[in-house]
Amino acid sequence: MSPTVAVVLALALGTYAFRLTGPVLHGRVTLPARVQGLLSAGAVVLLVALLATGALTEGGGFSGWARPVGVLVGVGLAWRRAPFVVVVLGAAGATAVLRGLGVG
Repeated sequence: MSPTVAVVLALALGTYAFRLTGPVLHGRVTLPARVQGLLSAGAVVLLVALLATGALTEGGGFSGWARPVGVLVGVGLAWRRAPFVVVVLGAAGATAVLRGLGVG
């Protein structure tokens, strides 16, 4: 067995064990309410950080104003509970219009 196959199998086994932990421990481990609140807040912070990084940076620098404005348009449409297709097309359209007008 090659080392690459061994590493892939070890990672697959670890991933399966990690996924199996939740259903096995469900109901056996009780987390304090404070920890549950922190875990929920941590997930939101992680998603916002990923969104901000993707919306504001490109190639290690500022991505320009068109992309953040497009993201804001998408957030606004999602906030107004527009259909997903409208959110995506609105965000892409706003970005495209701004880039067409020469706004980075």
